[in-house]
Amino acid sequence: AKRFTENEEIVVTATEFDRTLAATKDFVRIEGDNAIYQNHWMAGGNEIVWNMIHYDVQLFGGVVLHKGKIAEMATGEGKTLVATLPVFLNALTGNGVHVVTVNDYLSKRDSEWMGPLYQFHGLSVDCIDKHQPNSDARRQAYMADITFGTNNEFGFDYLRDNMAISPNDLVQRQHNYAIVDEVDSVLIDDARTPLIISGPVPKGDDQLFEEFRPLVERLVEAQRALATRYLSDARKLIASDDKKDVEEGFLALYRSHKSLPKNKALIKFLSEQGIKAGMLKTEEIYMEQNNKRMHEVT
Repeated sequence: AKRFTENEEIVVTATEFDRTLAATKDFVRIEGDNAIYQNHWMAGGNEIVWNMIHYDVQLFGGVVLHKGKIAEMATGEGKTLVATLPVFLNALTGNGVHVVTVNDYLSKRDSEWMGPLYQFHGLSVDCIDKHQPNSDARRQAYMADITFGTNNEFGFDYLRDNMAISPNDLVQRQHNYAIVDEVDSVLIDDARTPLIISGPVPKGDDQLFEEFRPLVERLVEAQRALATRYLSDARKLIASDDKKDVEEGFLALYRSHKSLPKNKALIKFLSEQGIKAGMLKTEEIYMEQNNKRMHEVT
C-alpha cells in the first residue's frame, strides 16, 4: 500500500502471472523482462489513484479479523482497507479466501479497487457476481486465491452444490476463510429471509389431485346421502309415540350429526325444542366408559 502511494509506477521482474495479468488489465504492462504496475486503475466505473496507507488502528482491526472475531468500525474508518490485511495473509495458503458483501455493486467495486494490491503480490482475484451460476467462469472464480461476492450468491452456490449429482457439477471448493462485510446485516437482518432453491420434479405434470378428485367427490356424495337418510328416519321415529322408536330416532339423528354436522337441515331440526337435548343424551350413552360403545354408532 505504501509503495503504491509513494510511486506512480513500480517496476518489478515480470513473472508468468504478471504477463497473463497484463493481457487483461490496464494497470500493468510488460516491457522486456520487467512488469510495470501503475498506482491508478478503474474501480466501480471510476478511475482511482491509490493514496491509502494503513493506520495503526487499522492494523489492530486486521489482527482482530484474522482471529475470526468481529471488528466494529464506523463509516469512513476504512473497513475495506482493513480487510486487505487478513485477506492477503490467509490467501497465501492457496486454499482460497471469500470476501462477502451485501450487494453486487460492492463486490464488483471492491474486487476492482483492492484487486491490484493482491495481484501485485501474485494472488489471483475474481468476483462471482460477474459470472453466470453453474458456469465454468464461476467455477474458475472460486479457484482464485481471493473471491469476492454477495452473501446470496455464495449461499445459492452452496445450495446448488448440495443438489449436485456429480462432483464435476460443483462450483465451490472446500471452505477455508471468509470475511463478511456488514456482518450484522448479513447474519441477522438478511438471515430472516431464507434462501430457497428448487428444481424440476420428475413427472411434475402428473397431478394426483386430478386423479383422486372424482373418487373423493363420490365418497362425499355417498356420505351426504347417508346423512340425509339418517335425518329423514330420525324425523319420523322421534315423532312416534313408541318409546323404542324415539330412542332409535335419536340414534339415527346422532349418526346424521356424526356424518354431516354442518348440514343446514340438521342444524334447523336441532334448534327445535327438546331435539338437541335428546341427541346429547344419546351421545352420553355411547360415550360412557371411554367411548366403549361408540363403534355401534359409526
